[in-house]
Amino acid sequence: MRRAAAAFAVFAATAVCFAFLLLPIVAVFARVPPGRLVDQLSSGVVTDALVISLKTSAIAQALILLFGTPTAYVLATRRFPGRSLAVTLVELPLVLPPAVAGIGLIAAFGRFGLLGGTLDAFGIRLGLTQTAVVLAVAYVASPLYVRQAIAAFEAVDQDVVAASRTLGAGPVRTFFRVVLPLARGGLAAGEALAFARGLGEFGATIMFAGSLQGVTQTLPLAIYQEFAVNFDVTLAMSALLVVVSAALLLALKFGLQWQPSRRTSRFLFAPSS
Repeated sequence: MRRAAAAFAVFAATAVCFAFLLLPIVAVFARVPPGRLVDQLSSGVVTDALVISLKTSAIAQALILLFGTPTAYVLATRRFPGRSLAVTLVELPLVLPPAVAGIGLIAAFGRFGLLGGTLDAFGIRLGLTQTAVVLAVAYVASPLYVRQAIAAFEAVDQDVVAASRTLGAGPVRTFFRVVLPLARGGLAAGEALAFARGLGEFGATIMFAGSLQGVTQTLPLAIYQEFAVNFDVTLAMSALLVVVSAALLLALKFGLQWQPSRRTSRFLFAPSS
């Protein structure tokens, strides 16, 4: 009797958990017929927001890959005093409230920020521009890539790297011909997570870049604006982001299953040794 009661309690808790997690997603698609949702995507607000989201996210992800990959490689392969602190600082934006991240960007790069005077002297103003959107997206999304990239580089078999060096390959060639191919599964996972996080960024963006249609208004900001104006358009944009997020997650899952290195963790946030 006790075993049956315990099994029922576990089943009930699991059912409630799944219902709680899935019901809001199902409701996005159930509230309005699919055909009408697709029609709403032709709205000018949606089109402008989608273009800006894709453009700024693409630039932000390029910057994350360009600067985050060598940073992750150094943190993964070098042991130095303060390394744990450096990794913690990389992870810190993950736990910052989005509004705090936005205020920090204003305090650093705003007109009256720490670097504001220097930037202004060169005629550069970042606030309320698409550059501000890119910086906000890169700031909140980069830790997801860097943290996963650290784990991916740590999982590379160092004996293979040493063999490459022994055979005469230099450090640069070894990195591009050996290390990157072996770590590509983890790097792709981190990039997918960073892209999804950046595409859904709201708080830091609205604080630092504002919400100007056709200029800085991304899909999450457009959802917030249209919430009190046209709820169908809000649902359509929400459904679009759900589909994109689900596609990224599925691609990530399948990608992790096909990683060539057995030492690479399939967890999204693999531990760093």
